[in-house]
Amino acid sequence: MGVAVKPTTRNGDKHMKTTDRYVGLDVHKDTTVIAVAEATREGEVRLYGSIPSDLQSLERVLRKLGGEGMRLHVVYEAGPTGFVLYRRLQQLNVECIVVAPSKTPQIKGPRQKTDRRDAVQLARLHRAGELTAIHVPDAVDESIRDLTRARADAVHDLTRAKQRIKSFLLRQGCRYPGKADWSEAHRRYLHRLTWPLPALGAVLEEQLLALEQGLQRVQRFDELIEAQVPRWRYYPAVQAVMCLRGFKLTAATVIVAELGDVRRFAHPRHLMAFLGMVPKESSTGNTRRLGAITKTGNAQARWCLVESIQKALLPPKVSARLAERQAGQPVAYRELAWKIQVRLHKRGWHLVHRGVMKAKINVALARELAGFLWDLLRQVPAPQP
Repeated sequence: MGVAVKPTTRNGDKHMKTTDRYVGLDVHKDTTVIAVAEATREGEVRLYGSIPSDLQSLERVLRKLGGEGMRLHVVYEAGPTGFVLYRRLQQLNVECIVVAPSKTPQIKGPRQKTDRRDAVQLARLHRAGELTAIHVPDAVDESIRDLTRARADAVHDLTRAKQRIKSFLLRQGCRYPGKADWSEAHRRYLHRLTWPLPALGAVLEEQLLALEQGLQRVQRFDELIEAQVPRWRYYPAVQAVMCLRGFKLTAATVIVAELGDVRRFAHPRHLMAFLGMVPKESSTGNTRRLGAITKTGNAQARWCLVESIQKALLPPKVSARLAERQAGQPVAYRELAWKIQVRLHKRGWHLVHRGVMKAKINVALARELAGFLWDLLRQVPAPQP
């Protein structure tokens, strides 16, 4: 006796088979190249085409590629376009990952690189499971990170302005008799200088004006950080980092904003590798060759760590300002902060007595400090999303 079979309807069959489709995007400022790989290993990998780099055009294409019973897996490489596309796809419930270009496997044979080849390669590698997604920060977290990076740019511009003034004075044979450069006395001295030619005076006045503007710009960024960070969900982590010597509000904010949630690193060595502070290695057989640090990953956090351990060779001490920052914090944070001071001081002088270069000592201590930060930040309660 035959069995009646119900026809499949749009909403009636909850067990309708779902097919996967992998979409690779090569995203640029004006255009986005799209490639599609079907689910099976032997499935077709084809170039779909090029569209304008706006969200409306991409949404129309994804609706065509999705359809009934089709599940999309989208991938694109991190770049100057940021994470706007990723966040929009998350709102549309479309699975999307962002990968680092440096970690994308590259074919050694062909020496041709085009947008079309890149899109096809992304779709194929995503289907094979060969791509590792990077951590995409929350929009608010990214805004704090942009704020700290903008301050770093302002400090860099200020440093360049100071260097231009010093170079100009050196060419004119002027030497400041005092000791503290860029103090109030030094700046008064610069304004009192007289020149035989009016063009020279105009040059210095313009450079002094750029110096004043740079100082005011950095001060405004400091005020913005003081106003914004206390309302940030990672502010408890910032307060925990401020318990360490060498980390005031700005430096602690830089570290937390760049690292995010360190719980995604299973081991402190993973964090050190993320910061590019592990040595290069080229080993084979019984031969092991180690080189300089890789300098991959997050350069901003690496620079901040190296700058923050400059006082590690000084005797361990809890100054009045450090005690003020530690006030009200858990005992575990303060104990770990003291342990870090003692450990880095001992390690630093051990390397000094071995005759190691100062730059290498700084990197070694910064790498060890990264491991302590991993331990410290894992003790801070996870923030609410």
